[in-house]
Amino acid sequence: MTDILLNALFAGLLLAVLCGPLGALVTWQRMAHYGDTLAHSALLGLALGLALQVNLQYSVLITCLLIASILFALQWWRDIALDSLLGILSHSSLALGLVCLSFLDGQQLDLNAFLFGDLLAIVRDDLISLSIICTLVIALLMRYWPALVAITAHAELAEIEGLPVKRLRLLLMLMVAATVAVAMKIVGVLLITAMLIIPASAAGRFARSPEQAAALAMLCGAIAVISGLAGAWYWDTPAGPSIVLGAGGLFVLGQLAPSYRRRRN
Repeated sequence: MTDILLNALFAGLLLAVLCGPLGALVTWQRMAHYGDTLAHSALLGLALGLALQVNLQYSVLITCLLIASILFALQWWRDIALDSLLGILSHSSLALGLVCLSFLDGQQLDLNAFLFGDLLAIVRDDLISLSIICTLVIALLMRYWPALVAITAHAELAEIEGLPVKRLRLLLMLMVAATVAVAMKIVGVLLITAMLIIPASAAGRFARSPEQAAALAMLCGAIAVISGLAGAWYWDTPAGPSIVLGAGGLFVLGQLAPSYRRRRN
């Protein structure tokens, strides 16, 4: 029991570290629906992995990265509105994934575990994959953080200053895609966007700099993981939804705190 709980806690905290700074960048660029698009494409990757009988984590990761690249290419080469592209790719990949899954009736598959996560089923191999992705993404964020913040604040000015805006946006999209892929087993494809958006939104009210926003988002995510995992353990609730509810509770508290201070003053 102790090993199961420790594995789940470590995986959840790694996810919080990943989603903190990425979620801040995503919310600043108003890309909330981008996470949903990638999450839906994860189902397509799951179906392809089962059909081809390959490692599901790798198939989901490759599919998410491919969808992110297609989205980037269509956005820049065809000058199609981003919200339209997100809607088209999101629903098309979800529909294709469900159709492909319908042809795999002979496969033993717990679809709920992929839709809503199965944090308490995390094993050592999952932790290794998550640790590798986390290390890579955090290293890239540390290397390109000032440039990513610059293109978020003012893309045109950043381009005038010589920053490769298109490549940086592609990098951000690929990092989010990798995070969605590895988070599938933790909070599920339907809830991963919440872990990107809610902690960052809760932290944004109190942060005075981009760096503070990223750090506070990590902290909010970690608190949500600990509280949600505790609820799942003691009350036998689903771990993924419990973590998202914990994050939602922090957001509500964050919204109430400023008004409370104003009433006292």
